[in-house]
Amino acid sequence: MAGLFGSLSNSVKALTAQSRAVETAGRNLANVNNPNYARQRVVFGDRGTVQTTMGPQSLGIEARMVEQLRDRMLDQQTTREISLTASIETRQASLEKAQAALGQSISRAQDSGATNSSSGGQGISESLTDFFTAFQSFAARPTDTGERQTLLQKAEILADRVRITDGRLGQLQTDLTDGINEDVASVNRTLTTIAGLNGQIGRLEMNYPGAAVDLRDQRQALLEELATKMSFETRASAGSPGQIEVFTLDGLGGEIRLLDRAVVSGPVTFAGSTLSAGTPATTVALTGGSIGGAREIRDVAVQDLRDRIDALASQMVGSVNLAYNPTGATGNFFLASGTAAASIALVSGLTSTTLKASDGGPAGDNTIAAAVAMLASQIFSVVGGDDIDGTFTQFFTKAVTDLGQELSSTNSRLADQQSIENIVRGQRDAVSGVSMDEEMADLLKYQRSYQASSRVITVIDELLDTLINRTAV
Repeated sequence: MAGLFGSLSNSVKALTAQSRAVETAGRNLANVNNPNYARQRVVFGDRGTVQTTMGPQSLGIEARMVEQLRDRMLDQQTTREISLTASIETRQASLEKAQAALGQSISRAQDSGATNSSSGGQGISESLTDFFTAFQSFAARPTDTGERQTLLQKAEILADRVRITDGRLGQLQTDLTDGINEDVASVNRTLTTIAGLNGQIGRLEMNYPGAAVDLRDQRQALLEELATKMSFETRASAGSPGQIEVFTLDGLGGEIRLLDRAVVSGPVTFAGSTLSAGTPATTVALTGGSIGGAREIRDVAVQDLRDRIDALASQMVGSVNLAYNPTGATGNFFLASGTAAASIALVSGLTSTTLKASDGGPAGDNTIAAAVAMLASQIFSVVGGDDIDGTFTQFFTKAVTDLGQELSSTNSRLADQQSIENIVRGQRDAVSGVSMDEEMADLLKYQRSYQASSRVITVIDELLDTLINRTAV
């Protein structure tokens, strides 16, 4: 289209295109603090060329589309790092709760091992020491009623603390299981929502690929939320514009499809210690997410700690009863059936009067009391048929120390992982993040372009006015 009317038409198109660019820059600035937003950019293009009497002439500029500045590879890498961070954070929090359940902490100032917790509470380690110290005092003064009462009190405290500690650790495992079930329910809700967004994106982008920018932002935010719960991978769905597939892996590295376009491929379920997904249901091998971290701590670290306390209780009951009742005929000190941490207890009816320092010896005989007191320094061996290795205190101290070392290692891993995640996020933000300076510069550029197009229209209007109204016939 040649002439003034053609130029006027092209200028109007330019106004429209620059107006769209101003709107987009304004939207970017409005979302500068939105972490789930990827900056947008208007793609300009020529409407084509026509042949006129004056030769080929452009049909003007247009805003072809608004594209989202996302790097799919960086998005996927960020999602993976989020999943790993969530797993380690869950491990850290769970280990801290396990340490609190013990009532012990690791002394950094000395190598002696378990000490009182920072809250000032007493733990099993102190109760063990108090128990054997009370037996030593009882052996030194076997006829002293006060020593007898003190011994029974310390013994009750020891048994009580062993039971309470085991109960706390058991409750922690229950809490972790409840947390996993809640996370699984959240995963299924999130997958359903992503499937709905997938369907909407597919419909909107059928004729306009990449146009559903806001829906893509929402989907990426949900994928990152999903990553905090479990590990997974995504890929573009072949033949379905804008839609994705979500899958995880089994123990052999095989794919388990979680979502295919707008269809959730079977819910994620958790039973006991097995996480399953897909159709047919297949066991998932998680490498990240809070579900994987919680399950590992529950089934490995906390269970190992409970097993060690059970072994301590079993060895305590067996060894003390053998020293206290060597012939097996005069009564035990601990309940013989209470060989687990949850059931350790003194025999009923044991009082300061019935407590014995010897097996029928004369007044002042401390044979039995001394034998029990000597157990404090006795070294046991699993190879030799015992339930523990080392002394009672050494065995328990090692259990607490191992937990503390695992927590310390987890803290270091978390610091490293958070650093890596921040680096990856920074790389993605360099591509997708909104820069105030850049957007303000673009806004000024588009404003000037709009003003220039307006000025062209004004000039053409004046020319047309001259042509139509001021040219003599």
